[in-house]
Amino acid sequence: MATRLVNLVVDAARPQELASFWAALLGWQAAADLPDEVEVHAPPDDGWELDLIFVPVPVPPVSLAPSPPAPPLVPKVAKNRIHLDLASTSAAHQAERVERALELGARRLDLGQGDVPWVVLADPEGNAFCVLEPREEYADSGAVAAIVVDAGEPARLAGFWSALTGWPVSSAEDVIVGLRAPSGRGPWLEFLRSADHKLGKNRLHLDVAPHAGEDHAAAVVQVVAAGAAPADVGQGDVPWVVLADPEGNEFCVLTPR
Repeated sequence: MATRLVNLVVDAARPQELASFWAALLGWQAAADLPDEVEVHAPPDDGWELDLIFVPVPVPPVSLAPSPPAPPLVPKVAKNRIHLDLASTSAAHQAERVERALELGARRLDLGQGDVPWVVLADPEGNAFCVLEPREEYADSGAVAAIVVDAGEPARLAGFWSALTGWPVSSAEDVIVGLRAPSGRGPWLEFLRSADHKLGKNRLHLDVAPHAGEDHAAAVVQVVAAGAAPADVGQGDVPWVVLADPEGNEFCVLTPR
């Protein structure tokens, strides 16, 4: 297929502040080049070839009374279906990353994970993420070990995204299926079995795009033929196309680049 993975996009009430949190935690650089989004870029040696983008989202209507200093994001109705796992190189490094996250404004989060070797946290806007214990498979991933997507059928959803991204299936178990970039560097894209049903628009979504010189409309047709469906999230007249994967997760097909 003529598309590739280009972005992980995060809806935010305060994009600049949330981007600053993640940039500081990952040791990356935030760049507010556009008025309606903030991009966080990894250093070249990290292996992350995507853009991590924070975009503003609508908030519920408010009265004419003075606005609160920090308007809330549209309330969450369930845990996010996409989250980041952060890598660590030692037990001490894992502890340092957790402490750094808490200093920056994260909080500990109980999702019923029980006694596990990783640490579950929430960023300042409530988005869950994990700081993993050292694992050999993430030794070359850089700061982010994996982008993890909840899935009712991990193998089926992984097959769809493998076709869209060109990332082969590199690890397959009943509970989790992982895709890896052909370069062997950067984060895994993992599909984790979950019985939770999707409720509302995802706060985090992926963007794909055709390669430069490819036809945008033809790429969209290919993606739909692979199992995607049109999705309306109120995007209006925009140059990209919003679709949903076979389990309803929204994503965008951007213009060629």
